[in-house]
Amino acid sequence: MNDQPTDLIKVAIQAKILHGKRAVVIGIANEHSIAYGCARVFRQLGAELAVTYLNEKARPYVEPLARELGASVFVPCDVAQSGQLEAVFERIRETWSSLDIALHSIAFAPKEDLQGRLVDSSGEGFKVAMDISCHSFVRMARLAEPLMPEGGTLLAMSYHGADKVVPNYNLMGPVKAALESAVRYLAYELGHKHIRVHAVSPGPLKTRAASGLKDFDVLLSEAIEKAPIGELVDIDDVGLTAAYLTTPFARRLTGTTTYVDGGLSIMA
Repeated sequence: MNDQPTDLIKVAIQAKILHGKRAVVIGIANEHSIAYGCARVFRQLGAELAVTYLNEKARPYVEPLARELGASVFVPCDVAQSGQLEAVFERIRETWSSLDIALHSIAFAPKEDLQGRLVDSSGEGFKVAMDISCHSFVRMARLAEPLMPEGGTLLAMSYHGADKVVPNYNLMGPVKAALESAVRYLAYELGHKHIRVHAVSPGPLKTRAASGLKDFDVLLSEAIEKAPIGELVDIDDVGLTAAYLTTPFARRLTGTTTYVDGGLSIMA
């Protein structure tokens, strides 16, 4: 992790609280990815990992990270390509036969739709953004369900722009709102199988995906100014929260959106 871990974090790492758990992490693009921060914490806490990469262009950036994490499964996954998500879960079934954690950290919208006004967005761009950023999580849940006979945890990455208007977040605001709603409905539908479903909503982070937002540096500066803690969060902060939600400590929590933003989301 970037900073020296606190005593509590050291205890959690030493206890390997996720020992014996199996987690698939979808969405690692590079070492700055939120998904990588989550995967790293899962591994430090003892979980076995399956890691995906988008395509051959992305593979050189992700493969060294997968090796570092000791990933048992390393496969391509472009959710826009028919059959690829299904192939990931078939490989997991063949390798492990069961699964405990599935994390979805994927979002995409065509640049012209993302950087323009919502009112000017194209129907096709909106459909693409909704399919990749939201409905692929629903599809992931459907594929994970039969691999979680003893229960498990599904996690999706959201953002405050789902709930409040964030200038320049544009098209992704309604899309992330749909994702958070899907989390609640999936939590309801899968709860009787002890499958818990959560959205995690990090504050602004310097990731490749965020770089596509207009005036993102302004958003970072404002976050530092307004957040009660007065600091930006990092990918390890997100990973620690995601890991907590998968543990027995959170066994009675489901359907939530958990903010990891230094308190930014409480401010007017």
